[in-house]
Amino acid sequence: MNIIETFRTGLEAVVAHRLRSALTVLGIMIGITAVILTVGLGEGAQQQVSSQISALGSNLLTVTPGSTTSSSGIRGGFGSASTLTYGDAVALTSKVVAPDIGAVAPAITTNGSLVAGTANWTTTVVGTDPSWLTVRGRTLTEGRFIVNHDVTTKADVVVLGATTAQELFGFRDPVGQSVDISGQPMSVIGVLNTVGSSSTSSTAANPDDQAILPLTTASSLLFSGASRNSVNQILIQATSATTLSAAYQEADAELLSLHSITTPTAADFTITSEAQILSTATSVDRTLTVLLGGVAGISLLVGGIGVMNIMLVSVTERIREIGLRKALGATPRVIRRQFLVEASVLGTVGGILGALLGLIGAVVLPHFISDPITISPVAAVGAIAIAIGIGIAFGVYPAGRAARLAPIDALRSE
Repeated sequence: MNIIETFRTGLEAVVAHRLRSALTVLGIMIGITAVILTVGLGEGAQQQVSSQISALGSNLLTVTPGSTTSSSGIRGGFGSASTLTYGDAVALTSKVVAPDIGAVAPAITTNGSLVAGTANWTTTVVGTDPSWLTVRGRTLTEGRFIVNHDVTTKADVVVLGATTAQELFGFRDPVGQSVDISGQPMSVIGVLNTVGSSSTSSTAANPDDQAILPLTTASSLLFSGASRNSVNQILIQATSATTLSAAYQEADAELLSLHSITTPTAADFTITSEAQILSTATSVDRTLTVLLGGVAGISLLVGGIGVMNIMLVSVTERIREIGLRKALGATPRVIRRQFLVEASVLGTVGGILGALLGLIGAVVLPHFISDPITISPVAAVGAIAIAIGIGIAFGVYPAGRAARLAPIDALRSE
């Protein structure tokens, strides 16, 4: 019996037991679909996190203050102290001190209520200088951004995020309109281009929902006392991705010197980079992907056991047929190949249907779960190959058992 005849016979055997074959294919299909969707969810989450972090700015370092300790010994979290000043930010702009730092933007951040006519909205209020636009890598849809003159004169001007402008003015043009912040009228001079918000509901995590004021205006309006000279964070942009590490070292050394700290572990500030955040977030996503993929893999294992079970039943039912074929000259190799063909057909059909269902799920599910699912052609082809491999691997034992049957014993069985 040649290979073509073997395939034809194998297909006829699969079709002859439609219900049994369909249930076996269903087990493999569910497993393959689960693997494709879980891996796609993991890859989609990694890409989403990467794009959100990139939206914060390219080659970015963020310096935040240290923690405070109250008189009763209660320690605040990182960022609760007032250890960073505008002077620290100015010092980091020196090319002599930090040649690998391209731009520096000091910032103070708080929540504030904005009122425009009858509309009101609570959002993140950021006080900064003109460098913020460059460091964050943002652009404007209309109007202009803060300039040095605004900072020097404590101008009552504000630049709104796209979401903030929408909430306050709807479809009206916000530029030139007035917004009250803490009872102080501010003239809207520009609107930031949208970069897309994160999936969380936190306003601070939404780069499209914020109001940008000149640093001096925000300091006098929203802060008092010594805190007016402090900043919540200093944003640093390295000259390139390759100099990010050097910029980190230069900023760290200069701030330690400015704060008269000789032991790095006693630093009253923290420097983080987008690379660190991305690495941590990606690591978490990969762990979850492996965990969910393992659960989906169990489905594949169950599907493989189903293939073996069906093939063993098939061998038992067709003992007389196997004996007759052997009596007519069929070799153990031909018998083994026939049953392996049947098992691989079940695996192939289950893999193709599972891959198709996974692709459909990748298109439909994001509309219900609000999370992206990324499916690559390599993953789809790999899933089909895995299904075929499962069919063959779990069909080896039944095929070997059929090949080892003695013709006389097979013909004698009832």
